[in-house]
Order: sequence, then C-alpha cells, then structure tokens
Amino acid sequence: MATCYLSPSKSVTIPLQTNLFTSTPKPVFGLRCNLSLPSKTSLITGEPAPLYSSVKTFAPATVANLGPGFDFLGCAVDGMGDFVALNVDPHVHPGEISISAISGNNVGKLSKNPLRNCAGIAAIEVMKMLGIRSVGLSLMLEKGLPLGSGLGSSAASAAAAAVAVNEIFGNKLGFEELVLAGLKSEEKVSGYHADNVAPAIMGGFVLIRSYEPLDLIQLKFPNDKQLFFVLVSPDFEAPTKQMRAALPAEIGMSHHVWNCSQAGALVASVLQGDLLGLGKALSSDKIVEPRRAPLIPGMEGVKKAAMEAGAFGCTISGAGPTAVAVTDNEERGKEIGKLMVEAFLKGGKLQASATVKQLDRVGARLVSSIKI
Repeated sequence: MATCYLSPSKSVTIPLQTNLFTSTPKPVFGLRCNLSLPSKTSLITGEPAPLYSSVKTFAPATVANLGPGFDFLGCAVDGMGDFVALNVDPHVHPGEISISAISGNNVGKLSKNPLRNCAGIAAIEVMKMLGIRSVGLSLMLEKGLPLGSGLGSSAASAAAAAVAVNEIFGNKLGFEELVLAGLKSEEKVSGYHADNVAPAIMGGFVLIRSYEPLDLIQLKFPNDKQLFFVLVSPDFEAPTKQMRAALPAEIGMSHHVWNCSQAGALVASVLQGDLLGLGKALSSDKIVEPRRAPLIPGMEGVKKAAMEAGAFGCTISGAGPTAVAVTDNEERGKEIGKLMVEAFLKGGKLQASATVKQLDRVGARLVSSIKI
C-alpha cells in the first residue's frame, strides 16, 4: 500500500488498482438509500430439499462503471440478457452440477465444464452455501449476450445460474450471498469486481461501497422518471482482461479528486432523477475512459455524435466496446443510436448495431418453475 503526502506544491499519485472501498464511509448526501442485506446463510439448518424439479431464470445485461464509477457503480438494462434452465437430475452425481447444453451467442467459445463456465462456477458456489449433497443438477445456458461486448455477459450467466440454484431449493439465500457467488465466477473470468453481477442480480443502480466485507447500496431511481439507454455495439471484441491491462498503474491526485466528485454527482443525480446531471457525470471520466477509448476504433467520434444529437451523456459501457448514451425519450434515442452507428462506420470502419432500452428495476428473476 502506498502512502500519500498532501501538500500544495507536490503531485500525489494513487495506485489505481488498490482497493479503495474497504473502509465504511458515512452514507452519501445523508440520504437513507442503503439496502439492508442480512445474511440468510446463518438461518439455514440442514440441507434444504428441492421444492421444484426444474426452474428457468433470467438475468439482465448491465452497464458497469457509468463513467467515473470504475468497479463500484453499475446498473441493469431491461430486455437483454441470459437464461438458465436448471433441473434436478438423477443422472448427475449428488452434490454436483452438469452443463448439458449451451445455446445462443458464442456457443463455440464456451466450455461445458462447470469449473470453466461462468454459470457453472456461480451455481457450484450457491450449492456450497446451501450445503447440497443429496441431489445433482443439470443446467442449460441460453446466451442472449455476446462475449466481450461490455454488457456484462459473464455476469448475466453467473447471476441467472446463482438465482436458479437458490430458487430450486426454496430461495434460502439473500442478495449478498448471491452476489458473492457471482463474484467467484467473475474473479476467474475478468477480475474481482461486482459492478456487473450486483446490478444483474439486484436490478436498478447499485453502488459497491466495500468489497471486504461486501457492502452493497441499491440506488433508487425515481419511478416517475423516464430513462433510456442507447446501446451501440460495434463488430469488435474487447476482452475485459485486455481492457483492464490498459489502465494506468497510478493516477494523479487531481484526477482522483475530479473522478470522486463526478461519481458523487452521478449518485446524487440517480437518486434525484436528474438526467442532465447524470449524463454530465457519466461523460466526465478522466481516468479510465481516456485509456480505453483509443483501443475502440471510432469511439471518440461516436461520443461526439451522441452528444451533438442531444444525448445527455455518453461513455464506454463497462470495458467496451459498446458505447452507451442516455436520454429521456425513446424516439430521440433511436435517432441518437443511428448517428452513433454511422460514426462507428465513419471513424472506426466498424459495422455496429443500436438498441434503445430502459432501466431494469428487477434484476435476475424466476421465469418459470415445475414443482416436485
């Protein structure tokens, strides 16, 4: 851990990858928005029996970082995501899980080995938490999200699988335990960060206040406000590990202060439903976006096109390459998306597709079930 000395005449640097969230600061802005997340694990006595013979779950796409909130802010997006079908299977060894099928996007790149698959890893972790030893489970994964898109593909698979196992055994675990299971999956794939998997499970906007111990704050965006995300995905893969490797090892104190103030403004804007403030903060990252944008062909022109078309703000979604802009009108969002697609083609020689989606306020959920 580096020691920083503050003085008016000296530049101070802070290691970017140091965990800055292990402390417990007072609630931001004095508003009571902390979601109580009591552990349910301690209440489990004995191995729970399955209530269902099969369940199907869905987990939404997510936008992580939201500009200045690197590794501690994210939100869920409605209408896009992954499905998991889970069955009690007498042909699977008790206490184990088998991945029987994978369909949808990037099927050839995904392993059916549950120890090497995001859904499998998260499912195993939940089984461990519940102490499942008497039954085996088979899992089918339907990928609605492409890999390396910046839309939380791995997190959606992990979230859907974690919720599926929890549901089949009677919903014994709370959000916190499910996010921890998802974090185990994320750690092996792209790094120990919850800004995708937490909103994928919980829905809405989520602030990760601390990782050790895990402390999550759900930020309530007003129900009477309209918020649309313009998501423009170019035909270009940006693996999370590669994009994280581009980050600076140290940052200047002035940039640290700037990004902290923008993240605080973003949180305030979410809670107040202030879309102008949200967009302004979303667009103001001085640490991560400047390093990643040059790796995404045409990104600078795409952001400029979005802002000129009337978007409140624009940035890279997660590690990219998807660009995300925000607006309060769906039709305007479609026009913004069209111009962003044109900018990707003109500035980056990349074909791209655009979609306009609303905030997902629910998170991962049960879609269907069959009782035993």
